Amino acid sequence: MPLFLTRRNRGTRNGRENIHPVDEMLPAGKLFAYGVQHIAAMYAGVVAPPLIIGQALELDPLDMTLLIGASLLTAGLATLLQAIGVWRIGARMPFVNGVTFGSVAPILAIVAQHDQQQALSVVYGSVLIAGILAFIAAPYFSRLVRFFPPLVNGTVITLIGLSLFPVAIGWIAGQDSEAADFASPLRVGLGAGTFLLVLVLNRVLTGFLNRIALLIGLIIGTLVAWPLGAVDTGTFASAPIFDVPMPFEMASPAFNLSATISICVVMLVAMMESTADMIALGEIVDRPAGEKTIAAGLRADGAGSALSAVFGGFTCSAFAQNIGLVALTRVKSRFVVAAAGGVLILLGLFPIAGAVVSLVPKPVLGGAALVLFGSVAASGMKTLAKADLGDSLNALVVAGSLGIGMIPIVSPNFYEHFPAALRTVLDSGISTGCLVALALNLLFNGLRGSETSEEESTPVGSEEPGSPGTVTAGA
Repeated sequence: MPLFLTRRNRGTRNGRENIHPVDEMLPAGKLFAYGVQHIAAMYAGVVAPPLIIGQALELDPLDMTLLIGASLLTAGLATLLQAIGVWRIGARMPFVNGVTFGSVAPILAIVAQHDQQQALSVVYGSVLIAGILAFIAAPYFSRLVRFFPPLVNGTVITLIGLSLFPVAIGWIAGQDSEAADFASPLRVGLGAGTFLLVLVLNRVLTGFLNRIALLIGLIIGTLVAWPLGAVDTGTFASAPIFDVPMPFEMASPAFNLSATISICVVMLVAMMESTADMIALGEIVDRPAGEKTIAAGLRADGAGSALSAVFGGFTCSAFAQNIGLVALTRVKSRFVVAAAGGVLILLGLFPIAGAVVSLVPKPVLGGAALVLFGSVAASGMKTLAKADLGDSLNALVVAGSLGIGMIPIVSPNFYEHFPAALRTVLDSGISTGCLVALALNLLFNGLRGSETSEEESTPVGSEEPGSPGTVTAGA
């Protein structure tokens, strides 16, 4: 009997209406359009780490292009691993992976201690080991999900959205406050115009066009910015048409204990953020992330990072801005993200195509990102509505967690005099806020509600991560 129930819930030839939206296969045209929209939302985040690291290494334009191509390729592979899944690897949710910005600071510290070639070798060796260790630790780390009732979930999700706002503002105003065009009327105007345009498009468009409102806004914003001189076409000068990253092409792995420890700490922080992101995404797509789903997702983080080191990339983790895109567009299919992963691989193989995506000016991208990141924060508030905030202790959990979590966001140098190992965690507002929310909830509420939350957070019959509503004999 359970066999027939399982097949019916997975969908039949005559009725696919029982398929969960996460497992819905859309027409090819929509898959591509929605996938490109995801890439537009995360492209800057993927190329920024290799750009910064490449500049610190003083790489020539060709090697810089190869480094960016490797990051795009490995982001695509890691995203496919998360969305499609292999065995018990991959969350099987619309979960985008790429190079985490948290690894930039320790990598720059490694670069400062070694010459160019040796530095890359040590970095890739450290990332390789950290990825393997994360893969092994995933099932143990995932057990933390029992400590994430709606009170903690909502607080962390809200903090994820709030912590991303400085990124969007940085894209609009610029990163260098000494630059002549920092927060110039042109940059602010483009950002504000795109922000309003995306809101209006989401309001007036319907159907498929409503789902790609962000992409339409980015295209219109770029076309407006072009005659104003805000579009940089210089990337084409050094972008080859086709290139296949080869294993350890940039450098062979070397092993250094202190460097490996620093990258392992980064990987630990990335796993913590990925856990929070998977819980947030599960709330948004109406498929709560249970322990097995989180373990599978963390395995994909570890495997993706190890694979990234082989092909010239860096530590991989979740991209929170794409969770905001899922919340904004309400397109929940994991195959859309899989399509984005496929396009990312093509961008890595055809750097000239990646140069086209890079045409979107940062102020335009920042204006659209304000809507995206606000959607994440709104999802957190929706989850908090399930918690009893009329209880003064619950309100204190939210207040204390947001207060501590916002410190590195409001003042990035607040922990400047702390030990480097602690700063890796403290400089991440998501990580510190998550830890404080967990601690305060345990202090004030103990495990009250955790068992209930765990049951709610585990999909029915989730023997395999992401199983679309499978009903088993036990259920």
